Amino acid sequence: MPVPLLGSHCSIAGGYFKAVEEAQRVGCDVVQIFTKNNNQWRAKPIGDDEAALFASALAEQKIAHPISHSSYLINLASPDDALRQKSIDGMIVELERADRLSIPYVVVHPGAYTTASEEAGIAAVAASIDEIHRQAKSAKAQVTLELTAGQGTCLGHSLAQLAAIIEQVRRPELIAICVDTCHAFAAGVDLRDRKTYLAFWREFDELLGLDRLKAIHLNDSKRELGSRVDRHEHIGRGHLGPEAFRQVLTDKRFRQVPMYLETEKGDHDGEPWDVINLRTLRELAKS
Repeated sequence: MPVPLLGSHCSIAGGYFKAVEEAQRVGCDVVQIFTKNNNQWRAKPIGDDEAALFASALAEQKIAHPISHSSYLINLASPDDALRQKSIDGMIVELERADRLSIPYVVVHPGAYTTASEEAGIAAVAASIDEIHRQAKSAKAQVTLELTAGQGTCLGHSLAQLAAIIEQVRRPELIAICVDTCHAFAAGVDLRDRKTYLAFWREFDELLGLDRLKAIHLNDSKRELGSRVDRHEHIGRGHLGPEAFRQVLTDKRFRQVPMYLETEKGDHDGEPWDVINLRTLRELAKS
């Protein structure tokens, strides 16, 4: 039986190729990166040598499915025209950087509507994406909307909201989706329960289409079901527990969907947390 494609978000400190080397060191099949400082708007251009080193590292270390996560500063739903324009410009840069590194998908949180309404926020996200597509016609990397925990006025915490955004986008075929297990749980989806798990993915297929799912973030949750708080925990050590992950990992529909950890780095009992979490996931995949 094929095994799931498992990996982690790895640091690009010292060069993009360093993230690939770290991914190989901890036992990843796939890797997620930031292509720039995620808490800054500015970023220096990616040189030809950097891009070539990244590509060769992926090939040499046999790491597949590189994806990137956009800056946390981006808010495509903002009612503030200046911030929304800055976010549009920022997302265009994210797509351009992904193209430089031959990364096919850029994960982004839809944004928060703050002082506006949910309806206005959804319309703003769709309009922002349309403008991104208009200005970045040659971009190969795809905008990949992430299911969120729904903290505050953040959009994207339900499949219906994501579907509403995509319905209003002029080029819906260019939009991919990433599901985060912690976010889904925090938003009220009890992935531990078999009936709820199956119903969630049935709704996903009905509203979005399973072919749109290009990445899964595997994170346990520090907070309880429906908390609407985004706090990642190590696999099997949070409120989600092992059963939710077992269901995802043994689901034949997702054998070719890359799955990435976004859990805290560091060591535990002399071993990197990524090594521990990946081992736990692979054991669950066999059970």
